[in-house]
Amino acid sequence: MGKMARRKAKTTAAETEPLLEKGSTRKRLSNAGDLDHATKRARVEDRTDYSRWRMRDDESRQTWHYLEDDEAVENWPQTTADKYFLGLPLGLPDLPKAGSPLDAVRNGLDFFEKLQLPSGHWGCEYGGPMFLLPCIVISWYATKTPIPWYYATEIKNYLFARAHPEDGGWGLHIEGDSSVFGTSLNYTVLRLVGVDAEHPKMVKARATLHKLGGATHAPHWAKWWFAVLGVAEWDIVNPVPPELWLLPDWVPFAPWRWWVHIRQVFLPMSYLWSKRWQAEETDLIRSLRKELYVQDWDRIDWAGDRNTIHPRDNYHPKTWFLNTINWLLVKVWTPYFRVKPIVDKAEARVMKLIEMENDNTDCLDLATVSGPMNLVCLYAREGPDTYAVRRHKERSDEFLWVNSEGLLANGTNGVQCWDTAFAIQTVMDAGLTEDPRWRPMLLKALAFLDDQQIRENVKDQDKCYRQQRKGGWAFSNKDQGYAVSDCVSEALKSVIILQKTPGFPALIDDRRIFDAIDTLLTYQNPNGSCSSYEPPRAGAWMEMLNAAEVFGNIMVEYEYPECTTAVVTAVSLFHKHWPDYRAKEVQRLIDRAVSWIKTAQKPHGGWYGSWGICFTYATMFALESLASTGEVYTNSSHSRQGCEFLISKQRQDGGWSEHYKSCETGEYIEHQSGSQVVMTAWALIGLMKADYPDLAPLRQGIKLIMDRQQPNGEWLQEAIEGVFNKSCMISYPNYKFTFTMKALGMFARKYPDEKVV
Repeated sequence: MGKMARRKAKTTAAETEPLLEKGSTRKRLSNAGDLDHATKRARVEDRTDYSRWRMRDDESRQTWHYLEDDEAVENWPQTTADKYFLGLPLGLPDLPKAGSPLDAVRNGLDFFEKLQLPSGHWGCEYGGPMFLLPCIVISWYATKTPIPWYYATEIKNYLFARAHPEDGGWGLHIEGDSSVFGTSLNYTVLRLVGVDAEHPKMVKARATLHKLGGATHAPHWAKWWFAVLGVAEWDIVNPVPPELWLLPDWVPFAPWRWWVHIRQVFLPMSYLWSKRWQAEETDLIRSLRKELYVQDWDRIDWAGDRNTIHPRDNYHPKTWFLNTINWLLVKVWTPYFRVKPIVDKAEARVMKLIEMENDNTDCLDLATVSGPMNLVCLYAREGPDTYAVRRHKERSDEFLWVNSEGLLANGTNGVQCWDTAFAIQTVMDAGLTEDPRWRPMLLKALAFLDDQQIRENVKDQDKCYRQQRKGGWAFSNKDQGYAVSDCVSEALKSVIILQKTPGFPALIDDRRIFDAIDTLLTYQNPNGSCSSYEPPRAGAWMEMLNAAEVFGNIMVEYEYPECTTAVVTAVSLFHKHWPDYRAKEVQRLIDRAVSWIKTAQKPHGGWYGSWGICFTYATMFALESLASTGEVYTNSSHSRQGCEFLISKQRQDGGWSEHYKSCETGEYIEHQSGSQVVMTAWALIGLMKADYPDLAPLRQGIKLIMDRQQPNGEWLQEAIEGVFNKSCMISYPNYKFTFTMKALGMFARKYPDEKVV
């Protein structure tokens, strides 16, 4: 075996602790009869041998594997994609210097093709939020799941690499300032994987946490996890009553009306809150009780600190209405009306909905927060040996990713369908779909989308409050199975583009394409806009019940220019090729959607983006919507204002650079790091869609993108690109390929005689 695999474990104080306390008198603890995970505690090395990591693509299911056996290493060689993801030298030759934008596209495709995975999709990390990894690691510890030493080692390395360079803490996301949410949870993760409390980085992080007030000042989600882990008492957690799921569906605030992510998180939160279940008390847990708090653990006024939160974490302060409801739940409902028959019925109802989610996703669940929470719920109810518990543990690996810094958690189980659709469109925009050089790559991508189309609605769709999905595509893969309006749209466009290109097979027949259209038509809202997972089921007033504190716009679905544009362009392309299928409904959708796009325009001319940063991203999509119905710079005041907004933000070097703070504040903020290729591409795409008449700023932006291209055809990672719920940023590293090449290809087709360089 290699040196790293042979190295003996280092001994730390945390690793020598007797983790299983015998004879504990604490109630509702994890099963004392389970395998003692003290004997399975991971050792923590300096680092792993990166030549031993492999990423397996099992028909879109992405999992990382560390090969400790030399024979296994030899039999399973690293791919170029593995090396790229890990930040290892690729040894690729320099390509001929691009003499034109189209040459730059070809060089980019030459590189990007090497990252295509065996099933036909493009994988990448989908990290950024710093609360995801704690969900997984805490769920592992609570369920006594052994953490392999190589996981523990690279979790430690990633968190050390992502610690704030000045104060050593962690924020809500990788570019955010240190907060109690990020620092308390990630400090806890490091202790759970075996890092000593007196490690210099831990001492520094702990000092920052204490300066911020300690874990009593954490937001609701962190307090919930600490109660589950047993490092806080349940009294510090604001009420999460499962009885809400007993309300009739007609009640205006019934939880089935909430946004899909918050209702899936609320289910396991409410179950464990109701049970007041806690993990097995260990010496490590007792130590964390001393480390995480400023005051003595035994003297903390847990109920009194329910609403204590540091201002930096309090992006969306609880409303007076929610505080009143919480008071009533604590002082009136719980002591006088919360009787056992009601509680039992509510817990059974919640668990039934969790089981439906497990059945519909084979225990993968919606995303990286609800999945680990559901694992703990099932473990608390059933113990360690049921299929659902074991399957959840297996599938948790699909949320993990290894990069040059270490091991992180993705926001979902990947970005497979989303990025693959954009990759196909990139080739189309450059006019290269008929080029035989790229046919094998495109055929694999088409086969992937064929395989990943969702062929049926979920079982008991109405009972589990799921949106129609037949014919759609998910953001990641069909296992996860949640169709999203823009994911369905972008994938459908890509399928139609290729299947209408001479020489490509029609893998997806008309009936299946009609299924996709049938589903897309269900996404339009009464005002003409489109949302993400489903049309809104309640109004924005529901934010009065937002208890998350760190996120905005989380309680219900909202209207998005990005999603609306995706649907408009998809059904427009469909209507061109199948003009007779539901023709009136399709045309009505297009007309109403474009009308709504105009109403969503801001006074400065841009549009606010909710899934990418921020005005640059959404304005690109909005201008594409207008152009799809013939409204461009020369004949539309809305298009003209959008173009002028973008032009007003162009930097002296020809690029664009918007800061994520724009998402938080609702005002355009320049990024201090300078121009970014992704932002620049977004702006250029919007301008070209709108037929902006002045070539000079377009040429300048294209030149910046070409100048940033590396000799092997790639572009380097710059600032973070994505966002959700206004305050949390997330990475889309493939955007630096797909959108840059899209902009270059569009320019090359629009201005074929312009060489730029």
